Amino acid sequence: MRLLFIEDDIDLQTNLHRHLIAANYLVDLASDGETGLFQGQEYPYDAAIIDVGLPLLDGISVIRMLREKNIDFPILVLTARDSWQDKVAGLDAGADDYLTKPFQAEELLARLNALIRRSAGQASPLIKNGPLTLNTKSLLVEVSNKPVKLSSSEYKLLEYMMHHLDEVTSKATLTEHIYDQNFDLDSNVIEVFIRRLRKKLDPDNEYGFIETLRGHGYKLKRLDL
Repeated sequence: MRLLFIEDDIDLQTNLHRHLIAANYLVDLASDGETGLFQGQEYPYDAAIIDVGLPLLDGISVIRMLREKNIDFPILVLTARDSWQDKVAGLDAGADDYLTKPFQAEELLARLNALIRRSAGQASPLIKNGPLTLNTKSLLVEVSNKPVKLSSSEYKLLEYMMHHLDEVTSKATLTEHIYDQNFDLDSNVIEVFIRRLRKKLDPDNEYGFIETLRGHGYKLKRLDL
């Protein structure tokens, strides 16, 4: 999952960035509202974490302007002021949830995971598709109750596809959601990871989890086994 994190407190930004990376997120950082707004409009994200008290452009304005552009990824707003007015302003602007500083990184991760699950129509951290199970909390993957060991990039790719079952997704889109902005979008690395996933998840091609649609991309089929 690819996140936008807009925070001007560098110590907090650095600390949370480390926790987010450890939780297998790809994170783009911004330290002011104008930069964050530009990134939010230009790049595809699965969610955003936005502080209220930002320089150049405050967080409430960033959220409002993103929503006015019909950008609908879930947003978690951070505020240092424990007042109901700030919380209401963030939610009214289009945020989906809020956290008041100080908070524990584990709480932020839990709220963020819940927002992404709800956005994808998932109520539980356990996502199932036929015999395939992915736990977004423990990062464990199983097929027919047998664990499957995936690399970090393979897991990110599978998690994104599990959140978008039966959707045809281009190679460029998949690359954008598991690599940073500077990665070569024409790279064939996604093809390599797709081959690895097929081999690890379905070595005997019993289920045919992943379809290739030439010229369009890939689709993780919805199975009702």
